[in-house]
Amino acid sequence: MQVILADWVFGYGSLIWSPEIDFERAELARLHGYHRSFCIRSTRYRGTPANPGVVLGLDRGGSCTGLAFRLRPHERTAAIEKLYEREMLNRVYTPTMVSIVLNSGLRIEALTFAANRESDAYQRLAEPEVLRRLTGCCGERGPNVDYLVNTHRSLEERGIRDNMLARLVARLDARTLVQAA
Repeated sequence: MQVILADWVFGYGSLIWSPEIDFERAELARLHGYHRSFCIRSTRYRGTPANPGVVLGLDRGGSCTGLAFRLRPHERTAAIEKLYEREMLNRVYTPTMVSIVLNSGLRIEALTFAANRESDAYQRLAEPEVLRRLTGCCGERGPNVDYLVNTHRSLEERGIRDNMLARLVARLDARTLVQAA
């Protein structure tokens, strides 16, 4: 697989709160043509083959606010190779160059990892099933629900409200209160 080298990387999920790469700076950015969606089955990081979790992918249509990471020039290749190791396991994503708009108004090209609709891991689930997986699955990187909460919290701390994430967190809170009663 040929690695795409870029000066910028666009993160929309766990890269926001756990980039695991060295970067020069991070800035809020908006991507048009894709939206954040729980459309990738996770059988390793947030679930197991017997009890698959669900993680975010960029799916076609809409728009998405995330973080643009400006990579350090002398560490760019190593950073992107590390991202490929993390994101391209089982090829559930497609490395894609996209045009994003930074909060400053500057339009740039960035590498991101979009949902691969040809992958067996791509799925379109009803919200109750997404919520069931988020609350009932766990993988190598911990409980699936932590993935939702960390992404939601990281965006909110930066002043970004994602309605889908907020709705799931609200339903999670309501579900937790009902279970505790």
